[in-house]
Amino acid sequence: MLQAFNPANEHIKVYIDGHLLPRAEAKVSVFDSSVQGGDAVWEGLRVYDGRVFSLDAHLDRLFDSAHALWFQNVPSRETVVDAIKQTLEANDMRDDVHIRLTLTRGEKITSGMDPRLNQHGCTLIVLAEHKPPVYPDSITLATSSVRRNSPMSVDSKIHHNNLINNIMAKIEANQAGADAGLMLDKDGFVSEANGVNVFLIRRGKVRTPWADYCLPGITRATVLQLCRDNGIPCEEARISPSEFYVADEVFTTGTMGELTPVRAIDGREIVNKYGASVLDTVQDLFRGLTQSGGTKLV
Repeated sequence: MLQAFNPANEHIKVYIDGHLLPRAEAKVSVFDSSVQGGDAVWEGLRVYDGRVFSLDAHLDRLFDSAHALWFQNVPSRETVVDAIKQTLEANDMRDDVHIRLTLTRGEKITSGMDPRLNQHGCTLIVLAEHKPPVYPDSITLATSSVRRNSPMSVDSKIHHNNLINNIMAKIEANQAGADAGLMLDKDGFVSEANGVNVFLIRRGKVRTPWADYCLPGITRATVLQLCRDNGIPCEEARISPSEFYVADEVFTTGTMGELTPVRAIDGREIVNKYGASVLDTVQDLFRGLTQSGGTKLV
C-alpha cells in the first residue's frame, strides 16, 4: 500500500505560527527542534462535513504529550483551534480531509540537545490535505522484528514525532510485501501495528492489546466505547500473535484509515469460523458516529 499524490493538494496553504503559506513556501527553520531531534508532538485529525471528529480528545492528548516532554510557552487551546479553523477556511475544506497537527519544542538559538536553547516558544503547524481514508478494503500484516517502545525507553503514550521505531517496522513490512508491520512488546505479545492499533474478534468478543506498549489511540477508544454502549463483548488483554492468526476477524483502527479489515497475517489467512460479522456491526456504528459527532469548525 502506497499513498499517491493528490493533485488537489498541489496548491494548499499550510499554517505555521500564524502565517498561512503556500505548500512550496511552508518551511520551518533548520534550528527547529523537529529538525534537530524529532522533538515534537502531533495529532492526526479527520474532518467530516465541516466537523473535526474527536477534536477535544486529540487536543487533550497533544497538550498531555507536550507537558510530558516539558515543552515551554505552549500556545493556548483557543489558538490551536483557531489555527485549524483558519487552515480549513483558507483551503475551502469541509469533507474527506486529514489534518496533521504538529507542535514542536520550537526554534533553538544554536544547535544542541539542551531544551534551554529553545527560547522562542513552540512552533505550531497545521497541515490539512484532501485525503479520504487511505487504506484499501483490506490489508495484510507481517510481524516485525522491531519491538515497540516500552515506558523504559520512550513511553508510547507520548504522541511524539520520533517515529523511527515505527518506520523501521514499516520498512520490514514493505520488504515482506505486507501493508503494515505488526509490532510486539518485549515479551512477544502483540502491541500494535506500525501506524495503527489492532483488534481481533473471536467467537463474538472484540479484543485489543493493553496500551502498555502501544499508543492508546482515539479511534481505539471510540471502538471500545461503541462496543460497551451496544452490548458487544470487548476487553483489553495480553494477546499473542497466534491468537491473531486464529481469530474470526482482525481489524486496525486509526484516524487516517478508520476501521480496516485484515485479511492475512504472516501469510495466515484470517478465516471467520464464527459466521456473522461482528466487524460489520462495529463499522456501521462507527460510520453513524462520524455522521453526527465532532466539533463544527467550517
